[in-house]
Amino acid sequence: MEYLDLNCASRLENVPKMRLKTGNRTRVVLYLKNMVFPGSAYKPGRISKEKALQKLKHFCGYQERNHAEVRQKLYTLGLFKKESEEVISDLIEEGYLNEDRFAVQFVSGKFRIKGWGRQKILYALKQKGISKYSISKALDGIDQTEYQQTFARQANKKWLALKYEKNIFVKKTKWRNYLLQKGFEPSLMKSFSFPGISETDSGTN
Repeated sequence: MEYLDLNCASRLENVPKMRLKTGNRTRVVLYLKNMVFPGSAYKPGRISKEKALQKLKHFCGYQERNHAEVRQKLYTLGLFKKESEEVISDLIEEGYLNEDRFAVQFVSGKFRIKGWGRQKILYALKQKGISKYSISKALDGIDQTEYQQTFARQANKKWLALKYEKNIFVKKTKWRNYLLQKGFEPSLMKSFSFPGISETDSGTN
């Protein structure tokens, strides 16, 4: 049993069972594991910083992670900002967390497996909060010849997939929009030679 002021009791959320009595005090029957005070140090399922570190070592060991997703994972475990930053610092120091390494793996996967262009990869890494330095370093790792071959392969494949589109302007617009969505640069599209169309008939890309 616990006696609480009415103002304090009114801040309780998600309390499964409560008995109120008249007067300046309120007797409340609480199931502590489900109690949440806004701004309280208590959080349901909260674990120690040491246990969180061990969990995050496994989390980062399974695949490369970035700082933002590790930080969010720590918050879901109930750690506060200061504790989370301390765990992140430990993970970096012990080699479990490395954003340069994450960026390189991310770029490799999205380019070679998903067939993304540089612009889409760049945007995705920015959304994840990766530093400009790490992004630039990772993108520089893409072989330019391989990149151009990947673009040419996707450009040809999409052009052939639009073979039933008779309006050449509509066909080129769909083709261009697809490649832009994949993250390829307009400069590559301008130099593309459309299969079955002469330069004089091709018009503006």
